[in-house]
Amino acid sequence: MSAAPSRSVNASAPADTRIYAVGDIHGRADLLSEITARIDDDIRRRPIAHTVEIYLGDYIDRGPHSRTVIDLLAVRLVANSAVCLRGNHEAVMEGFLQDPAILQHWLPLGGMQTLASYGIELHDDTETALDLHRRLLDAFPRAHELFMQCLRNQFSCGDFLFVHAGIRPDIPIAQQDVNDLIWIRNEFLDSTLDHERFIVHGHTPVPRPDIRHNRINIDTCAWRTGTLTCIAIEGSTILFL
Repeated sequence: MSAAPSRSVNASAPADTRIYAVGDIHGRADLLSEITARIDDDIRRRPIAHTVEIYLGDYIDRGPHSRTVIDLLAVRLVANSAVCLRGNHEAVMEGFLQDPAILQHWLPLGGMQTLASYGIELHDDTETALDLHRRLLDAFPRAHELFMQCLRNQFSCGDFLFVHAGIRPDIPIAQQDVNDLIWIRNEFLDSTLDHERFIVHGHTPVPRPDIRHNRINIDTCAWRTGTLTCIAIEGSTILFL
């Protein structure tokens, strides 16, 4: 977890509300379990009238336990009314579940690790994308289908907007393209404009949480570094759990 101190920003959560936001998980169920325990403990130690729990997407690929991550998040979604955003990795897997040809785009992103977490290993070099597609459909639990259907592309709370990748500057939030919300990089990251909301996002790995006047990036590359970042927002203060 990040040991960074709390920071104040020019935005505010609703009164009597604490928002928890978690960065890109990428198959690290072990780190997710630690984070959810920290969130639960923080709520016990510091009771507040309302809590909102938000996960910023990229639950799967690269790390070893994508299936378990979805299992854990599905429980949080039901038990805690957690908000789970769609990351670009979920979008690609959703594409593969519809179209086997997407496999060529998914594998370079870490799709093989996700398939392995569902018990699907390549049998030999003759296995086709259609074969893997059929095997994943057979192995994919109904609960995971329902979880994927619950993913959101954005979520607003108070003065904060939560998205996976960012927004396209100078375009109203209501008119944002979904592909930008889950894929955008430089046009958003390089922007110094004040957006309609303070943006909380992941998608682009950083060595430590990156706080700017208009956004915060909390993708600390958990699958490689072992650091999964969670922030707690209360009023105008961002605290690092």
